[in-house]
Amino acid sequence: MPVPVPRQRGVPAAETTSGSTRPGVGSGGMAGARSGGSTGGSTSGGDLTLLVIEDDPAGTFTVPELLDAAGTRVRIRSARNLTEAERLLTDDVHCILVDLALSGPSGTSGQDDDELGVLRHVLRLAPRHAVLALTSEADSERAAAAVRVGAQDYLLRDELDGRLLSRAVRYAVERKRADTAQVKLAESRLRAQENARLERGLLPTPLLDGSDLRFAARYRPGRSRALLGGDFYDTVRTPDGTVHAMIGDVCGHGPDEAALGVELRIAWRALTFAGLCGDELLSTLQQVLEHERESEEIFATLCTVDIAPDGRRAGLCLAGHPTPLIARHGRAAQLLPYDDGGPALGLLPRARWPRRQVELGSAWSLMMYTDGLIEGRQGPDTRQRLGQDGMVEMINRQLAAGLDGEALLEAAVAEVRDLNGGDLTDDVAVLLLSRAGARG
Repeated sequence: MPVPVPRQRGVPAAETTSGSTRPGVGSGGMAGARSGGSTGGSTSGGDLTLLVIEDDPAGTFTVPELLDAAGTRVRIRSARNLTEAERLLTDDVHCILVDLALSGPSGTSGQDDDELGVLRHVLRLAPRHAVLALTSEADSERAAAAVRVGAQDYLLRDELDGRLLSRAVRYAVERKRADTAQVKLAESRLRAQENARLERGLLPTPLLDGSDLRFAARYRPGRSRALLGGDFYDTVRTPDGTVHAMIGDVCGHGPDEAALGVELRIAWRALTFAGLCGDELLSTLQQVLEHERESEEIFATLCTVDIAPDGRRAGLCLAGHPTPLIARHGRAAQLLPYDDGGPALGLLPRARWPRRQVELGSAWSLMMYTDGLIEGRQGPDTRQRLGQDGMVEMINRQLAAGLDGEALLEAAVAEVRDLNGGDLTDDVAVLLLSRAGARG
């Protein structure tokens, strides 16, 4: 039976479907496509576009447009088969009404082996669009099955009128939007859980039981990379009372680099508890990196410190990494002297990393960091990098303002970002160890 409508209008040339021979079906024309949204099109003033896929000799859909009492206009396009429907499925289509009795893509009837084959094909063809199933009253079980496999709703041909169709299209579009939003929310929660697990691997809990040293750390990934990054650090206290700390940076910023950083951190902790230190430790870590990296171009910089049980002396090793900064009580912060460090891990097969003894004093703060802290710009209007000298000057200002511990690191990372004029392109990791009585 033809669909009665509240109002009709003439069919503009832009909406005339070439090749359509049935009366009133010319509304399926190729209208200018608007930018598609998550549900297969965006509305303009509440207007919707419906693509009807059915081959009814009686001409069920004889009008180009419906207009309900609320003023919502539903433009109708008609396709007699799936091939024609695929051609008419432009970005401004919001909803598809598919006849379950239509012949399938291979020419077989939808009532044969897979009675929902046509619908499944449409759902694969238009995963972002709202879909309605059209069937007869005698086929209500298949109509219910259509909803279970992905249709937003079903309509019975014998009960169909313009008012019901207009309302069903609006509800189907909104339901699809809600479903899409729910899927995105679930994906967002899953990513958050994955990021939390990654964070626990990248940002370990320090093992400092029995030590009088204070620990603080900050980690911030580079722009638009969530928690993925190649920076890593760790701090442990061995049974003899020595506190070991390290910080490192795998070149690159993706999940592979982050995973390699976690492997190096775990290996460092295990090797440290096994008694390795200095060159022997770094040589073994290089073997781990060479075995685990994706290509020979991957390398990692590393800084390790082992602090004596009395807290006054430390051994320092650098593998292509920036020198730590020390702030002693009553004195300005400065870089630890170290001129003969070794290369980054993974660059030279038989490299050596000398361990240098440094005097810390009775009260101090030792800051270890990755190069993301010093490679940002000195200001938003300059290309000049902050560098180590600029970082030392910045830390001294913050120490003079009375900052220490967590507050000092938070202020340092925030100021570096502000000086850069926005998010940093590289990851930033900062670790701070302090002995009682020191400003930091």
